[in-house]
Amino acid sequence: MIIALDGMGGDNAPGEIIAGALQSLNEFEDIHIHIYGNEEVMAPYLKEHDRLKVFHCSEKIEPDDEPVRAIRKKKDASMVRMAQAVKDGEADACVSAGNTGALMAAGLFVVGRIKGIDRPALSPTLPTIDGQGFVFLDLGANADAKPVHLQQYGIMGSIYAEKVRGIQKPRVGLLNIGTEEGKGNELTKAAFDLLAEAPINFVGNVESRDLLSGVADVVVTDGFTGNMVLKTIEGTAGSFFTMLKEVYSASLKSKLSAAMVKDGLRGLKKKMDYTEYGGAGLFGLNSPVIKAHGSSNANAVLNAIRQARTMVKYDVCGTIGRTVGKVEAE
Repeated sequence: MIIALDGMGGDNAPGEIIAGALQSLNEFEDIHIHIYGNEEVMAPYLKEHDRLKVFHCSEKIEPDDEPVRAIRKKKDASMVRMAQAVKDGEADACVSAGNTGALMAAGLFVVGRIKGIDRPALSPTLPTIDGQGFVFLDLGANADAKPVHLQQYGIMGSIYAEKVRGIQKPRVGLLNIGTEEGKGNELTKAAFDLLAEAPINFVGNVESRDLLSGVADVVVTDGFTGNMVLKTIEGTAGSFFTMLKEVYSASLKSKLSAAMVKDGLRGLKKKMDYTEYGGAGLFGLNSPVIKAHGSSNANAVLNAIRQARTMVKYDVCGTIGRTVGKVEAE
């Protein structure tokens, strides 16, 4: 199995990207890593490995590049070359911590969409109190959505939760303003009926206040709403830990208390870090495309590569295509 990796994408590239690649090669004996990027810039971080191959690229996608234009104009950019390798069958999946919009464009226009999927969805696994996490989609690949798109998100998320996360009969919920059937706007009302007909374990409407309590294994919404919920969770978590730090540094007594619970707080922070679950998958494409967090360290890159590997191993994209095909035929 070959995983293509964008060596130049992300805030900590190329050092942390390469470190994560080397860690993944040590952990998984069945993968090869093809890393794309400026060979001169990457050289100080590279180490010889019989399953690591470097492909020099003269360009890179910058964070402020206009996504579609960058993909079309910068043909020798590491992200574009990585996606092209997947399209050409030279790699089985790809991972990047770079420009999210550009990666979505590369996925859509280079890797290509699964037949029957109208719109791909961006989906991370977010943490829950019990540590199990839940798959959340769409997180911004499409600001607007139609009811059939939410049905497809539910199918894709369910397959991913079962194949990659190992959850039997994953519970799929529709994000709404109330749990009762008939709640919401025209989009959620129509999507509710379609999700109820889909070959998934649909548990009905769920509210945003219950997401971190593990109310469902997969939660479906439109990209506009999903992105706002994600950023609210991120901001709340960040503010919570900032307030904790202020409390524990307020006096000598509180500093001593902090020293006693330091390991517990570190564990809590790790538990709430969604990069521990991997990156955000672009579901609905012909091959796995994983968006690692822009500030990914080596561990986050390792987890994103693990995620890509598992998707390939269990043929998640193929299963999505077959399942959606059956739904369309009925």
